[in-house]
Amino acid sequence: MHRVLVLGAGKIGSLLSGLLAFSGDFRVDICDASLPAAKAVASGYPTGSIQAYQLDASNREALEKHLEAHRVDAVISSLPYFCNPLVAELARKHKLHYFDLTEDVEVTRAVTTISQGADTVFAPQCGLAPGFISIAANELMSHFDEIHDVKLRVGALPQNPGNMTKYALTWSSDGVINEYGNLCYGIANGKPATFMPLEGLETIQLEGRLYEAFNTSGGLGSLAESYAGRVRNLTYKTIRYPGHCEIMRILMNDLRMNEHREEFKAMLERAVPRTVQDVVVVYVSVSGTQHGKFMEENYVNQIYPQQIAGRLWSAIQVTTSAGACAVVDLVLKNPGNFRGAVKQEQFKLADVLSNRFGKAYAQAETAELSAKLVRTGEAARQFVA
Repeated sequence: MHRVLVLGAGKIGSLLSGLLAFSGDFRVDICDASLPAAKAVASGYPTGSIQAYQLDASNREALEKHLEAHRVDAVISSLPYFCNPLVAELARKHKLHYFDLTEDVEVTRAVTTISQGADTVFAPQCGLAPGFISIAANELMSHFDEIHDVKLRVGALPQNPGNMTKYALTWSSDGVINEYGNLCYGIANGKPATFMPLEGLETIQLEGRLYEAFNTSGGLGSLAESYAGRVRNLTYKTIRYPGHCEIMRILMNDLRMNEHREEFKAMLERAVPRTVQDVVVVYVSVSGTQHGKFMEENYVNQIYPQQIAGRLWSAIQVTTSAGACAVVDLVLKNPGNFRGAVKQEQFKLADVLSNRFGKAYAQAETAELSAKLVRTGEAARQFVA
């Protein structure tokens, strides 16, 4: 029985805690600055394996005292990205395994620096993108003798967009603004490259539906570093419905909301609705040579909301939480396999998809499940993180 500390009882922390507790192999301490929020998570899973605490994890002294009083094997941060360096520092001090969900490049670099020489695992960027997308891309890239072009594309979209942005807040507002406003990294013509966010607009057609994709920050994770000198072009872009990028360019660039992020965050949370009726679209394309022939391979997946523990969870919650839990499970079940800073691409796609948590990526749910639970009112009656 492993004991883990989950920091943050929001959209991801709430499901992540439940998945681990429901497995029967984990005892979970869920901490949040709001005790009612933490207790709501614990009471939502009547397993007796989740204990709720009130804790402001941005307060060094408070977090230090909690770690001293409640011994755990690992800490999982589902906090805003800017909180993670402190959590990583204290995890290192207390010799704990560390996992987070950040997409922020600078925070990941800070965590990697903190982890140098550690005997425990420090695995930032768990989840979907970064996270699972790097694992899937790495698998396809390993099939080629020479790699030419690698495209990673991911989108968390409302199934039925109902506003001009064709978007709904399925993810952290801070995270979305960070992705749209920070520099993007990749490889171009065989060399490390920097790209501007909201640029590189392209169209993609998947299963008969047209999407757009454009540069966003952080989703590539550490893949560009891992494949430096071994690939011609490597890019990550976010998938949206056509027209979204143009609106975001007006807001972020022309109206300079990228310089006023707190104001932009308040505007988004006030005007853009949330939904549990979403779909996560995952697309990886790799081209290169195999046995002397120019070939291309693709990984394409669409994940819909799933019902877990009697509650409907959005696709972005499922994919992010399941991806993170699979990595946590693989590390703690195989203590000798990983040590120090661990990149997501070090995990094998087959191991993740066969893992009890990673199987969520293979479950064949459709839009009908969430539509049914919305029609009957079940979705509206459930606890909403």
